[in-house]
Amino acid sequence: MPYPEISSVQNETIKQIVQLHSAKGRTQHRQFIAQGLRVCTTLAQSNIKLVHTYATKEMLADAQSIASHTPITLVTDAVMRKISTSTTPAGIICIFDIPSIPAWDMLITPGLVLVGLSDPGNIGTLIRTAAALAIKTIILIETADVWNPKVIQASAGTIGMVNIVTCSWQELIAHTRNKKISLSALVVRDGKKPQDIKNKNTLLVVGSEAHGLTAEQQADCDQLITLPMPGKTESFNAAIAGSIALYLLVSQ
Repeated sequence: MPYPEISSVQNETIKQIVQLHSAKGRTQHRQFIAQGLRVCTTLAQSNIKLVHTYATKEMLADAQSIASHTPITLVTDAVMRKISTSTTPAGIICIFDIPSIPAWDMLITPGLVLVGLSDPGNIGTLIRTAAALAIKTIILIETADVWNPKVIQASAGTIGMVNIVTCSWQELIAHTRNKKISLSALVVRDGKKPQDIKNKNTLLVVGSEAHGLTAEQQADCDQLITLPMPGKTESFNAAIAGSIALYLLVSQ
């Protein structure tokens, strides 16, 4: 049975996919896009629902390997460029449903808290690190939209392996106190080494790229962590620092 084809960039379906490039469109349709064989394959193997796959004829076989039980539509190169956010489209785009937010009861395991991060690459990299370390809990507080295509790409599709929860700082504090989970804030100076943190039941808190955590937020945390830096640099990139600290905490 032949697959349907779309050749016009003015097609209404194509216009709706383009809307998913923006946070407003993703919120409206409760969907996001993933791009490229590797990212789409990783997401399709997760619990996030694959809705539709769009591919060029050259990538049809790869699309079939991803979407064995969901619709596939063929598109021209021009249409693929229209629906892709990449400078050089990979030839495959998948539409996924944005999963519902887990209940607070999901937050009973050690994990990662991102506060005020604005760079999609940093957010995606930290999610990828957490997934690689089998960490399931990712809490977002006033961060950039986690379903942004740049976050999805930077996570290499591993965003489907973690539980994403959005909340306020006050809600985080209240919940962790009730569940007896400690908060370990990553700070530039005057904190303990990650190896010296003995409480394994902890959430690592990483602040914004520009300003880090506020003094009040640091005071709310149970312990402060600082990565020793023998080199003459001011600090690590937020994604690098968070990844190193997370690894050292988990590897104890």
